[in-house]
Amino acid sequence: MIAFPCAKINLGLNIVSRRQDGYHNLQTVFWPIQLCDALEIKTMHEAFPSAAPCDLKVTGNDVACNEEDNLVTRAYRMLAADHELPRVHAHLYKNIPSQAGLGGGSSDASYMIRLLDNRFRLNLGNSVLESYAARLGADCPFFISAEPAYAEGIGEVLSPVNVHKSMLDSTIVVVKPAVAISTREAFSMITPTCPERCCRDIVALPVTEWRQAGLSNDFEKSAFSLYPELADIKRTLYDMGAAYAQMSGSGSSIFGLFMGDTDADRISHVFGDCRTFVLSGDQTPKSM
Repeated sequence: MIAFPCAKINLGLNIVSRRQDGYHNLQTVFWPIQLCDALEIKTMHEAFPSAAPCDLKVTGNDVACNEEDNLVTRAYRMLAADHELPRVHAHLYKNIPSQAGLGGGSSDASYMIRLLDNRFRLNLGNSVLESYAARLGADCPFFISAEPAYAEGIGEVLSPVNVHKSMLDSTIVVVKPAVAISTREAFSMITPTCPERCCRDIVALPVTEWRQAGLSNDFEKSAFSLYPELADIKRTLYDMGAAYAQMSGSGSSIFGLFMGDTDADRISHVFGDCRTFVLSGDQTPKSM
C-alpha cells in the first residue's frame, strides 16, 4: 500500500504566549500543498532476516537520516505497542525538503499512522489517529486529515477555517535555499505577542489584501537577520508580481502566491541556486 505525504505552508504564523511547560502557544493557518513524498509499506515475510520490525529504506532528496529513529519508524513502534502489527518493509522517497518549514517529517509520520490503520484494518478513527500523531510532533495531527485548518495551542488544536476562494485560483511558488534553520533556535529568538488581527480572520479576505491587512510570520524577523538571503527571496517574489509572500513555519522556505499566469521557467531561472516548486493553489491532496 502506498501513500503520498504532502507538505504544508503556513498562512500567517504568530507566537502569542509562552507556556509553563516551556512550549509556546501559536496561531496559524495550515494549508496543504501538492508537494509530496512517497511512502509504501509491505508485510515482511516471516523468514526475512530483519532485526527491526519496521525495515525502513529512505531514498530521494535529503536522505541523510537515522532510519532506525526516523519518525516513520517511531510511528510504527508507537502503534505496535498498542496493537498487534506484523513486521513491515517501508520505503520512504523524500521529495519535500528538510528543515524547510514545510512539515515533511511530520507528514511522513502521520501518513505512516494512516497507512498502518488502513492496511491492517485497525479502524481507529481520525480522533484517535490524531492523538497518536500528537505524540510525535505538534503539527503531526494536521496531516491525519491534511485539510486546511486553523491551529492553536502548540499547533495541535485544530478547527475549520474559511480561506478566501481566491487562494484556490493562485499559483504557489515555494523557494527553498541552501539554508537550514533549527526549530529550537528559531523559538529561542521569539518574543511572544498577540497580533492586532488574527490570521484566521485575515485569510478570509482576498489574497491580494493579505499583505496590507497584516498577515505575518513572527519567525521572519530573527531568520532574516541571521540569513539576509531569505529576505532577498521574499523581496524578489514581490518584485516578480506575487500578491503575497511569506516564510513558511520556522523556515527556511519562502512561498509566494501569484494570481493569474506564472512563468515557471523564469522563476526557476531567477532562483537557480535554490530548489523551486511551482504548484497550483487548488491542488489539495487526496486522502490517501
